[in-house]
Formats: sequence, C-alpha cells, structure tokens
Amino acid sequence: MKVILKRFVRLFVGLFLYSLGIVLTINANLGLAPWDVFHQGISRITGITMGQASIGIGLLIVVLNFAFGEKVGWGTISNMFFIGYFLDILMIHNVIPVFDHVILQFIMLILGMFVIALATFCYIGAGFGSGPRDGLMVGLTKKTNKSVRFIRNSIEMSVLAAGYLMGGFIGIGTLITAIAVGYFVQFVFKIFKFDVANVKHRFIDEDIVYIKGLFHREKKETNVEE
Repeated sequence: MKVILKRFVRLFVGLFLYSLGIVLTINANLGLAPWDVFHQGISRITGITMGQASIGIGLLIVVLNFAFGEKVGWGTISNMFFIGYFLDILMIHNVIPVFDHVILQFIMLILGMFVIALATFCYIGAGFGSGPRDGLMVGLTKKTNKSVRFIRNSIEMSVLAAGYLMGGFIGIGTLITAIAVGYFVQFVFKIFKFDVANVKHRFIDEDIVYIKGLFHREKKETNVEE
C-alpha cells in the first residue's frame, strides 16, 4: 500500500505541475500550445473555462481510446479531470503573474516548458497509464499504420487550426512550444536517467481482474469453512 500511495502522490504532483506549466505558457502571452489554443477556442465560443474545456475534450478522447482498444489507467482518468481542475484554480485565483516585458515573457515560456517536462516525468513514471491525448496518438497510429510523427503532427495541426478558427491565441510561443517541448522532456528524462520504456503501467482492467480474484478467493474460503 505504501508503494501504491507513493505512486499516486507522484501522479498528482505531476498533474499539478503540468497545469502549472500550462498556466506559465498561457500567461507568457506569446501564443498558446496547439491543444491549449483548441481549449481556449472552445472556452470562447461556449463560455466555459479552459479547464472545463480540457476536461470535456479529455473525456471524449478517453471514449475514443477505448473504442480503439487502448487500455485506460487511473492516470489516464486523473489526467483527464485534474489537469483541467488545477488549471482553473491557478487561473481563477491569478496565482501566476502576467508580465509586459518581452524578456520576462520568454523566460516564463521557457520555465513553463521545463515545468511541463518535469510534470511528464512525474506522471508517466507513476505507472498508471498515459494521458488521453497520448493514448489517442497511439490508437490512431495502430489504426492507420502511419508513423507516430505523422499522426502527432496531424492531430496537433488539426486542433491548432480548429482552435484558431474559434478564436484561440496563436503567436511565436505556439511555434516554440510545438517544437521545443519534446526537447525539454528529453532533457529532463536525461537528468533523472529515466527510460520510459522501463515503466510498467498498471491499467484499470487489471485492477478489476485483481478485485474479482480477491472476491472469488474469499467466497471460496467461506464455502470451505462452512
């Protein structure tokens, strides 16, 4: 139980840091990352918050992933809900300042990407499954037999275009985050000597089977005693 608890703490630290990184990139005011452009666009046309838009889109993607046969973990569900929840808390309470000086804005953008990379290390390393959007990329790659790079670029270009048409903010920061976040993630993984291939994920269906096994074992032991 202690090991499981530590993994859940790591998961939620990662999700909070991810939200914090997103807010840093938003408040840098240089242009949003593709998915955030999409969430902001939905927010503007519906009147809901960006966090609520993130949760709603995440839920739809989880359903799609399930239809594609991708396994869903507790980390997937937590990612879907809590990143949007933490995002709203940070933005509504104005936790992160906004700067007008362009140098400070670029520093904030770079810091945001680093925090996102650190968050990725935390929540993936917890071993409770990938986020909904990563799962969508994997599912479409399997279904179409296209390269991961093609699928990822196609998804991000699609949500970027849709978000822009709905009023999402695109700027130089959009291009920078689209190109540089991957390098920041790789840098953080290297610092912590973290190999994502060695992570053993635990999925919800495994827990269901485990719980069923415990139930049948207890039932069998009860019958033997009788």
